[in-house]
Amino acid sequence: MNQALARQLFDYIEGKLYWRVKPSSKVKIGDEVGYIHPTGYRRFMYKRKGYAVHRIIWLMQYNNLPLEIDHKDTDKLNNKIENLRIANNKNQQNVNLRIDNTSGAKNVYWNKLNKKWSVIVSSDNKRHNIGYFEDLELAELVAIMAREKYHGVYANHG
Repeated sequence: MNQALARQLFDYIEGKLYWRVKPSSKVKIGDEVGYIHPTGYRRFMYKRKGYAVHRIIWLMQYNNLPLEIDHKDTDKLNNKIENLRIANNKNQQNVNLRIDNTSGAKNVYWNKLNKKWSVIVSSDNKRHNIGYFEDLELAELVAIMAREKYHGVYANHG
């Protein structure tokens, strides 16, 4: 897929792609492109090849395809061009609070041995043990500062 072909095939309107052509008998001109994949991204098939909608939107706008594209707000279906950015390995930190989190704060864990809250932040495949804290609120503030330091623009505190 290249920019010229993408612009022939699709209209981009407010973060969504719509077919400008009839690629199959099941699709009408003007239909929204794709389906929601189990990964949470909107994807589609064209000539037996799979594509992610957000990557095609990027291609249509900038005429290149970086290895990784990040959704700034972490919403995999918000494909507005202003919500997309080139990413690197720090992109993996732009995630929300895990569902199995027990402290209610990102990067804050209860250390049974020390009976204190532990702050651990990972970056560039390294774990940074920030410290132990008796107070959960202090541990959460320290975790926020550590994410800002190690994750920069990809820091996500939710």
